[in-house]
Order: sequence, then structure tokens, then C-alpha cells
Amino acid sequence: GKRDNDLILPINSSLSVTLHQDQLKTTTTAAASRDFAEDRLWLNGEEADVGHPRLQACLREVRRLARKRRGGGAEDAAPLSLSYKIHIATENNFPTAAGLASSAAGYACLVSALARLYGVEGELSEVARRGSGSACRSMLGGFVEWQRGERPDGRDSLAHQVAPETHWPELRVLVLVVSGEKKPVGSTAGMQTSVDTSPLLKHRAEAVVPERLALMVRHIRERDFEGFGQLAMRDSNQFHATCLDTFPPIFYLNDLSRHIIALAHRFNAHHGRTKVAYSFDAGPNAVIFTLADTVAEFVEVVRRSFPPATNGDQFVRGLPVGAASLPEELLAAVVTEPVPGAVRYLLHTQPGPGPQLLDDPSQHLLGADGLPRRRA
Repeated sequence: GKRDNDLILPINSSLSVTLHQDQLKTTTTAAASRDFAEDRLWLNGEEADVGHPRLQACLREVRRLARKRRGGGAEDAAPLSLSYKIHIATENNFPTAAGLASSAAGYACLVSALARLYGVEGELSEVARRGSGSACRSMLGGFVEWQRGERPDGRDSLAHQVAPETHWPELRVLVLVVSGEKKPVGSTAGMQTSVDTSPLLKHRAEAVVPERLALMVRHIRERDFEGFGQLAMRDSNQFHATCLDTFPPIFYLNDLSRHIIALAHRFNAHHGRTKVAYSFDAGPNAVIFTLADTVAEFVEVVRRSFPPATNGDQFVRGLPVGAASLPEELLAAVVTEPVPGAVRYLLHTQPGPGPQLLDDPSQHLLGADGLPRRRA
């Protein structure tokens, strides 16, 4: 939830894991030219509204920083005119607006591209926050905390890295995509209703989150998966309890989400410890945290529990997953009632770095004419 909707200032601090761009990524190309007649934006190949207030806020902030930098005497060889119109093309290789942080990835990528275009350096998480709150965390790699801040102007509401992506090399992330559909209630509208109507959200922000955040940072620094996993699940559950406590209630989880939650608990109970942990954002798709030595077995459990509908589509994507044979007692205890075709696909990834520059011109989304390239 937010305490200021214009500046996108949160009611509590938060923590996230930046995922690796080799598996989930947003790619953005930005170009400015005296030949462009108007600002234009293309999202996943379709022209979109370039006048979106949050996009304009990011553009305005980057241009302001560029103006300030030039005023300070930093000379570019040929500084780009700030009056030129701009063309932006952006693509996600994962479902958009389905609770998989597409806005976080999108705005972090946009701000990085704009900053490079205009020669702006330094603290950019504050600019990314103006596009999407969670985007400020995606400006950095690994494990990142978004500090709530106290100032009304938001200058201290920034992201900082708790640990780099290399800190916990065994940690793996499995994204179970049950729906690529756009969610019926967007995160922004949902959060505002929760702030206005949920007493549980107020209690959570003031009493629960500060303590849990400090504990989670400790679990990450100590690479304590038992503590990390337990807390991730408890916090996800409480977040969705605030959605239910909102009036009228918001249902981001669906029946399949609940199937996956139950499956994770059966799997952990069978092993007698926390081997997998789930977390759900504002959408039905599950993010499962586990360690490298558990991936193959749990992926096979998922495959048995939600048999793929067709053999044509690749069910397991991303990092390679080895084969695993499941003991009969595990199958009997964990795989209870298979639901064929429920999980569309599973993506195997790991923590990754912050925004990266694509040097290869063949990967740029805009051609020399400033228009989107036709993708093969």
C-alpha cells in the first residue's frame, strides 16, 4: 500500500529478489531524434499510450537530472537535445500484468535506458519508483530492500542491496505459470482499496513488517533456507489475508494457487523440513524458492501433480532440470489428486543482476529509422 500515490511512497519497507534476465526479462530500446514528430511507445509490438502519467513522470525526472548535470558543467561530446521527441519500444518475455512483476521489470528497464540515452548517472531507484514502486528494487541485483523513508518529498524512499546475486549460489526460483491472463484487479487500484478499508493491512505495516524484514535480512545473510522459506510463506499468506480483509475483498489467488500451496506443504511435511517455499504476488502464479539439490525432485512432483496438457509446448523452461525418479512413499504422500493441464509451464531461474546494457545492435528493438523492427 501507499501513503502517497503521486510520489509512490509505501506504507512499509519491503524486500525482493531480482530474477535473472537469462530467463525472465524486459528489453527496452529508447531513441531521440530531431526527425521524430511526436513521442511514441510500443509495448510487446503494439503501439501504446505514451501519455501514461507514470511513464511521463519517469521521462520528466530523467530529463530534469540531465538538465541539472549539464548545468553543473559536465560536458558531453554532443549532448542530446532535451527537446527532441522520443521513441520507446519495450518487450517482456513473460506474461504482462499477471502478477509476475512486469511493471517492476518494465519501469526499471525504461529508466535504465533513458538514463543511458541522456547521460544520467547515480541514484536512479528514486526515478524508477515514480513509474512503479517495485521497480526501484529491480534497479539492483540480488536481494534488495526498498526503504520506506520518512521524508514527505520521497527523497529517502530508495532501494539498497542487502546481498548481491552471487551471495547464495544454491538458491533457485521456480515460477509456476497457471495463468498469463491480465488480472481482474490491478495492483495499484487493489492496494488503494486495501489501504482505505483493511485494518489488518494497517496492523501489518506498523507491527508485523518491520520485525519480519529484519529477520528476513538475517536469514538471507546467513543463507538459512529453513528460516527464509518459512517466513516467505507466512508473509505471502498474510499479504493475501489483507486482500481478503479488503472491502470488497480481492481474490488474487485462485483454486490452482491453493492446490500449489497445499502441494508445497505436503512436500515439506513428507521431508520433515522446509524444502520448498511459495510466494504469491498480486496474481495467481506461484513463485517457488528452493535449493539446487531439490529442483529435479520437486519439478517431477509438479509434473505428476499437474500433468502437461500437450507434449508440444515446452513444460519446463529456463535453466536445465535433471531427471528424478520419485519414491513410491513420496508419490503416495504428496501427489494426491492430479489436475491435468492446470500449470501451463514452469520456469526455472535464479537470482540475477540489475539492468544490463545490450551491446549487440541485432537485439535492439528500434531500427535506424526509429521504428520497431519486424521480429522474425
